[in-house]
Amino acid sequence: MNVSIRIVTIEDYDKIYELWCSTEQSKRALNPVDDSREGIEKYLKRNPTTCFLAEVKDESGDAPELAGVILTGHDGRRALIHHMCVHPSYRREGIATLLVKKAEEALRKEGINKIIGFVFKDNDAANSFWENQGYTLRTNLNYRNKSLNDEVPQGE
Repeated sequence: MNVSIRIVTIEDYDKIYELWCSTEQSKRALNPVDDSREGIEKYLKRNPTTCFLAEVKDESGDAPELAGVILTGHDGRRALIHHMCVHPSYRREGIATLLVKKAEEALRKEGINKIIGFVFKDNDAANSFWENQGYTLRTNLNYRNKSLNDEVPQGE
C-alpha cells in the first residue's frame, strides 16, 4: 500500500467530514459549529503546520483515497489532539501511527513539550491504540467544559 502524508487544507474538508461520519465513534465527537467548514477553516488558519491527512494510492494510479486524518493544535504551551480518525477499511495498517508521529514531529518543531488527547471511555480500541503510542491515562484530573454557544452541545 502506497501511503502519503500531507498537510490538511480547507479544500480537503468535504472528504474529511465524510470520513468522520464513517464511524459512530468519530461522528459522536462532532459538533455543528466547531466542525463546520467555517470552524475547521478557522482551526487550520490557527494551526497551519500541525494537521495531517493520509492518502492511499493503489497501483492503478487512480486519484488517492483519504485513509485518515489528525487535527492537532496548540496554545504555545500544550497541544491538543482534536480529531484523529482512520477509515475502517484502512485500520490496522499503521496509518494512525504514521499520522500521530507526523503530528508529534510538527509539534516538537514548534517547541511543544506535552500533548493532551481525549478519548471516549467506552472506545476500547482507541484507548488501547493511544496507550500503545505512549499516551498515559491521567486519573488525577477532571475534565470540565462549558459551551458558550447554544448550538454546541455541552456533552455528557
